[in-house]
Amino acid sequence: MRQQRIISLFRSSREMHAVRAAGFTLIELMVVIVILGILAGLVVPRITEKPEEARRVKAKLQIQEISSALKEFKIDNGFYPSTEQGLQALVEKPAVGQTPRNYPTNGYMDKIPKDPWRNEYVYICPGEHGDFDIISYGADGEEGGQGNNADVNSWEIE
Repeated sequence: MRQQRIISLFRSSREMHAVRAAGFTLIELMVVIVILGILAGLVVPRITEKPEEARRVKAKLQIQEISSALKEFKIDNGFYPSTEQGLQALVEKPAVGQTPRNYPTNGYMDKIPKDPWRNEYVYICPGEHGDFDIISYGADGEEGGQGNNADVNSWEIE
């Protein structure tokens, strides 16, 4: 019996040593946490800038799509929709102002998209910078602004 007890103590001692060796020390955990903190400090700022940049690119692409539909409208009808008729004239035949002669049954667009910040695009015709101006007021939804709040304008798109 005594031999079995010594053997069981030896086994439990060996098992405890194996358990200790398999775990991490506090210092090792601290080193890992510091490394993860440094990586997060480098990566997070880059990731947070990307969504806003993507919204601005999307706004430019939508403005180009709307501009193409407006140009097609003019080719078919000889004029651009007025500011009063708005961009909705690309979806359904306008009932006010000058009536288009060659309006397609399905319109020029299925719907007018909202800008990436969920605001309506501003349409002005005749425009101050060309035949028409299309504007997204950016993240704040107000004219002007800088950074994320800067406007996206049709005349500034290359």
